[in-house]
Amino acid sequence: MPIHRLNHAVLFVRDVARSVGFYRDVLGFTPIDGSGGLRGAAFLRAPGSTNDHDLGLFQIGADAGDSPAGRSTVGLYHLAWEVDTLTDLRQLATALAEHDALVGASDHSTTKSLYGRDPDGLEFEIAWIVPAALLDEDALRGRMRIKPLDLDREIARYGADIPGGIGISRLAAAQ
Repeated sequence: MPIHRLNHAVLFVRDVARSVGFYRDVLGFTPIDGSGGLRGAAFLRAPGSTNDHDLGLFQIGADAGDSPAGRSTVGLYHLAWEVDTLTDLRQLATALAEHDALVGASDHSTTKSLYGRDPDGLEFEIAWIVPAALLDEDALRGRMRIKPLDLDREIARYGADIPGGIGISRLAAAQ
């Protein structure tokens, strides 16, 4: 049975209440009832998700050190979530900037991405995927080059409220 999507992610955090506040207030996740009796744990659902939960948070305490992954150890670099429209991406860019959590914005040609960090410094990506019908040769050739994201230019090119598409890897597999 092939895997076809990520169901949820679980993060270790210093302060679960602080992290719940960030994911709720900045990214729009909804805390759900039922920590399963686990103290210092929380489960959240992304807006529009049909999952039981998309994010689990487990508190390990204020004295926990930063993750050395990518600096001195192997480990997860980031999670990536999709948004439906470039309007959604713009709203999240504003929210992340207001909370001093926006650390980058990249144009990957076939995806338009924001990068943020949560209160514990854990990085995540938020992406809008260019719909397959709107992909042109320029986008397909440029997908391995990363450029700074000009969100105004992309909105002018694709429209603010065009729903994002399927990933390029699924498009290639279907051909």
